[in-house]
Amino acid sequence: MSWWGKLAGGVFGFMLGGPLGALLGSVLGHNFDKGLAGLDKDGMGGSQAEQERIQSAFFTATFSVMGHIAKADGRVSPEEISQAQAVMAQMDLPPDMRRAAIELFNQGKRQDFPLDEVLQQFRRECRRRSTLIQMFLEIQIQAAWADGRMDTAEEQMLLHICQKLGIPEFLFRQLERMIRAQQGSHAGENRRTGGAARSAPSLEDAYAMLGISSHASEAEVKKAYRRLMSQHHPDKLVAKGLPEEMMKVATRKTKEIRKAYEAIKQARGF
Repeated sequence: MSWWGKLAGGVFGFMLGGPLGALLGSVLGHNFDKGLAGLDKDGMGGSQAEQERIQSAFFTATFSVMGHIAKADGRVSPEEISQAQAVMAQMDLPPDMRRAAIELFNQGKRQDFPLDEVLQQFRRECRRRSTLIQMFLEIQIQAAWADGRMDTAEEQMLLHICQKLGIPEFLFRQLERMIRAQQGSHAGENRRTGGAARSAPSLEDAYAMLGISSHASEAEVKKAYRRLMSQHHPDKLVAKGLPEEMMKVATRKTKEIRKAYEAIKQARGF
């Protein structure tokens, strides 16, 4: 049984505890005892229990923090709600998980949402899994850019999140440029094709999506491609704690990276 099946069914092989456990418990209607964090009731090996803790922490933090960022400017517009729902739709979550994601998003909008405590626990649960933390940040940036722009309040909130998660500002700026290029490529293609299947990104977008300049050498292009593919490999991310139900996020990322690389390869002839 998956971590979500256990949570939804009330059969626990682990307890999350802390502010993330409180958020998830309120959504599911369970009374998670903070004193039971890490308890293994099913006799499972510790590694499996830990994996399920990380999966539940990732899911809970992702959607509650997304709601908090949407409220960064003081209100959540209908457009921002639609953006969050679009991100959830891209993940193709099962109906019960999507309902929970929406409720977590709403929890994040509350005035008393404990952002710093949530981020501290999320970082602690991830146990230095830097690629998993980076995927979390990429999802938040993607949600902020879903309407084609990022306002100052959202940017400042994201920089605060980076500080709490130990992510340097230069990496945030690089990820923001990459995701902005992806969003721009999607919007441009949709305008050209009326929403039809996307073709190759522009060469400018392709370089930005790989996080390199147009002056990068062939070796640097290949190195950037291999690094990004490794960071976003769905199986590797799931092994680190990405919920299996959210694999489509990573799969979509690898497809975008591959398209960008192929566009550069074709342009350069290598």
